[in-house]
Amino acid sequence: MDRLTEMEAFATVVDQGGFTDAAKKLGLSKSAISKHVASLEARLGARLLNRTTRRVSPTEIGLAYYDRARRVLNDAGEADALVTSMQSAPSGLLRISVATDFGVNHLSPILGDFLHEFPDISVNMVLNNRYVELISEGFDMAVRIGDLQDSSLRARKLAETAKRMVGAPSYFQRHGRPTRIDDLNDHKLLHYASPASGSAWRITAPSGEKRQVRTAGCLSVNDGQSLLNACVAGLGIAYLPAFLYAPAMAEGRVVDAIPELPLETQGIYAVYPPGRFTQPKVRAFIDFLAHAFAGKGPKDW
Repeated sequence: MDRLTEMEAFATVVDQGGFTDAAKKLGLSKSAISKHVASLEARLGARLLNRTTRRVSPTEIGLAYYDRARRVLNDAGEADALVTSMQSAPSGLLRISVATDFGVNHLSPILGDFLHEFPDISVNMVLNNRYVELISEGFDMAVRIGDLQDSSLRARKLAETAKRMVGAPSYFQRHGRPTRIDDLNDHKLLHYASPASGSAWRITAPSGEKRQVRTAGCLSVNDGQSLLNACVAGLGIAYLPAFLYAPAMAEGRVVDAIPELPLETQGIYAVYPPGRFTQPKVRAFIDFLAHAFAGKGPKDW
């Protein structure tokens, strides 16, 4: 007899507490279940079940065998599901969490292409600047920027972005250009308000030393685009990712505040819950993003 069939019959008898209920569960006759279990016990040379007129329970050896057998059966079920999943067309609702700045500027413009390519998928994209718990909050995946806090999630790097201090030429004409980190104490700094980042910029000096610069200034806002707008208007210096400032820099509306400093970079990642296999809709979107952002960054946005 098939070894997996014998194991499944035995494990189901233990799960259901008897041969009759196990037969109903598997859609087989009670005699067929009995034959499978008897064959298994004969092959192993051990009694796995205690049988009485009222109940069936595993022996000590049977309980130990059950734990391993159930693991094998679960793995076999996942293997079957993986093959089915990989052959099925991506479909269903895809819930995505994305930081507002990146979502508005870089995901929204390409979502239409994705939905045209995969018409059986619908997308619910939530834009916010807080850290979301993917599983407990019901998200399929997220796009995150910077160091990944949760090592239990699976991640795929999509691109990199530089992060620089930038200001408008008009601001530097009025207030002068800083030449070193300490000069920032004499300038107006535009602060990104976030519990995660605090009120300090963490900057790498030419020596490689990590420095902190306090950023309490004339403006504090939890939106990168608003900071860029204030920067372009000449209100001060902002510390922004290239995916936000790159177009304004290319047009000369902002310039690098201290070009001599080392280039700071951040990774941009697709993160999703751990598991033996990835849902087709999630895999399709991550592959789409990887293709869309191929060759992007750190400064080329």
